[in-house]
Amino acid sequence: MKKIIECVPNFSEGRDLNKIEKIVNPFRGKEGVKLLDYQRDEDHNRLVVTAVGTPAVLKDAVTEAVGAAIAHIDMRTHQGQHPRMGAADVVPFIPIRNVSMEEAVEISKASAKAVSEKYHLPIFLYEKSASHPDRENLAEIRKGGFEGMAEKMKLPEWRPDFGPEEIHPTAGVTAVGARMPLVAYNVNLGTDNPTIAGDIAKKVRHISGGLRFCKGIGIELKERGIVQVSMNMTDFTKTALYRVFELIRIEAERYGVSVVGSEIIGLVPMEALIDTAAYYLRLEDFSMEQVLESRFME
Repeated sequence: MKKIIECVPNFSEGRDLNKIEKIVNPFRGKEGVKLLDYQRDEDHNRLVVTAVGTPAVLKDAVTEAVGAAIAHIDMRTHQGQHPRMGAADVVPFIPIRNVSMEEAVEISKASAKAVSEKYHLPIFLYEKSASHPDRENLAEIRKGGFEGMAEKMKLPEWRPDFGPEEIHPTAGVTAVGARMPLVAYNVNLGTDNPTIAGDIAKKVRHISGGLRFCKGIGIELKERGIVQVSMNMTDFTKTALYRVFELIRIEAERYGVSVVGSEIIGLVPMEALIDTAAYYLRLEDFSMEQVLESRFME
């Protein structure tokens, strides 16, 4: 049976459409790879690509896309709200069909090796692929950002897993790893005060005492004149979207601020949305088997 793996690389470019097309093009027109989605965000100045394919072909497409990012993104001039350390900032591989997590880890390592050798790019392994427990959390690797990475990499404990031991002068550093599916979920608040978003993010994210499978930061959406709690839900089956939404709403009320909307970046498993719909509709004894579209997948 055919093995299918997903890759959701994040690139540090969300504004220049010409550069974005050059980064995305390697996922088009190749047998064995399907481009499912790509979304750009000007405030974050970030591009999120979602592609699936057979491991070998997808690995080659990812390698080519990282090369395009290196050729067209100069991190010395990059500005954006989202934390970042490289032109190809993070490259996660997710097992989808007939691929175990152990296989996804091996594919991620093979991809990291290929990219580092071809482009002389330092790479850290993270999540399930991490070479050390301190490197499992992407936020720990990325701490300091592009600007602080050159000094950070001089420390023995922060030598990269692949590639040169110095930061790439224009492309920075990349993190590659295998992980379970996550949901990139953002909640927008009706205020332009970034301190409020930051305070609420601290309340909801796990690292500072919040929800177990939630990572979050507060950012400004300057063009819209509002702020946002930007999150990665690393296991939506254990920390549901409705739970983090309600907690943010409750915390925002302390400041007299309302939730003006929320958004999902990239693709999302159907189960994550059905779970939230069931909560708000107060459905009793509801299951995924009652969803019409889920029967098409059988």
